Amino acid sequence: MSFQQTFKALSDGTRRQILELLRDGAKTAGEIAGHFQMTAPTISHHLAVLREAGLISDDHRGKYIYYELNTSVIDEIMAWAASLKGGEADEK
Repeated sequence: MSFQQTFKALSDGTRRQILELLRDGAKTAGEIAGHFQMTAPTISHHLAVLREAGLISDDHRGKYIYYELNTSVIDEIMAWAASLKGGEADEK
């Protein structure tokens, strides 16, 4: 995971919305696509970008692939941002 890939992935509004959907738990591509008015290949592209950036992971369960939020990358971003301020992310 590189910050460049992560920030590129986060720069798109649709991908940020997908991350918000996954905050509630794992979902299939079909469940995710049901929230958008775009083609399945477009959703697949967004999921691939998010996966390559390490923001989501996928898990094959039977004939379905479930996508899930990878919070460790978010933790790394928060720690990096906190270091810019000269403190921990949870300090005020």
